[in-house]
Amino acid sequence: MHRIHSPLGVLALAVSSLLLLSGCAGGPAGGSRAGHAEREPAVIGTDGSAESRVVAAIYRELLTAAGQKARTADTAYASPTHTAQAVVDGEISVAPAYESTMLRALPGGQTLPGNMEATLSMALPPGIVALPAAAAQRGLVVAVTEATADRYGLRGLDDLGAVKDRLTLGGPASGDPGAPSAASVKKAYGVTLTPAGTSRTADVLVLRSSDPALARGGLVVLGDPESVVPPEHVFPLISAPAVDATGRAALARVNGPLTTGQLATLAASVEAGEAPGKAARTWLRAQGLLR
Repeated sequence: MHRIHSPLGVLALAVSSLLLLSGCAGGPAGGSRAGHAEREPAVIGTDGSAESRVVAAIYRELLTAAGQKARTADTAYASPTHTAQAVVDGEISVAPAYESTMLRALPGGQTLPGNMEATLSMALPPGIVALPAAAAQRGLVVAVTEATADRYGLRGLDDLGAVKDRLTLGGPASGDPGAPSAASVKKAYGVTLTPAGTSRTADVLVLRSSDPALARGGLVVLGDPESVVPPEHVFPLISAPAVDATGRAALARVNGPLTTGQLATLAASVEAGEAPGKAARTWLRAQGLLR
């Protein structure tokens, strides 16, 4: 057995033991603090649209308020599909994503009807998480003028079956991926519509939910009980290591207040020249989500 004869040796051993015990006792908490301090900022990507830019700004404000560092990527991606792929590839940490667009970007996944959250979860690779979606949709809507709605008693696409006149189907978003066609409407609702391309004078209009024509009024958005129009609710797509539990809870706070109408108003402000960050902060404070 080795003996320490020097008083200095005994003192050194005692100090070393004390430091070791102190490190063990305080290690987990200290390590957690250091890890939090050294966490790289979450990089939030967007496409070039006003909707994506303002939602990304909302995410950034919420994460920052929750104590997590976050910044917006320097350049925008070409489309929501490219932005989502950038999260999957590890180029960015967070992005606003949209349900059906996401599924089109990840073909081959099993679909659970009526359970988009589970469908996305199965389609995404390990480590990439689709957080719960907000009420807001950036997708498509089917609408008619108030005069057409009153004339035929239209409140949903299912009401078209009682219409005796031959109506046309078109609108500026009629060529978008996922836009309902005359064939899909007939299959779902048994009504024959005449295709009218991108004409804004069609009787039944396919529009983007952020189309200024909806904000101006005079149009009635028709219900779609058979889901001919695919859902496009906005949700945060994240790389799991990049956003901790506190950050995820902060992002979830926007789910209820952010409606399609609110998103359209925010996007219109950004398109008119307001900075996305300013629009996001103003809206979050008005909703009581930010001080």
